[in-house]
Amino acid sequence: MTPEAVKFIAIALTIALGAFGPALAIGQIASKSVEALGRNPEAESSIRTAMILGLAFAEAVAIYALVVALILKFT
Repeated sequence: MTPEAVKFIAIALTIALGAFGPALAIGQIASKSVEALGRNPEAESSIRTAMILGLAFAEAVAIYALVVALILKFT
């Protein structure tokens, strides 16, 4: 295997694994927030605020993985 091939495999694994975790987390956050809204509709504003904050943090992890993959690609 050439060093260039190893580099491309590392890039692919970085973005694949870096996107897999946040995708699971976003699905879990959305699922639990809908479940919470079904149980307590009066708490919609606080549930929505917590959901959006959790989604932003989960998405940030995916963006970090993308940045690392781009750094690997262009170095």
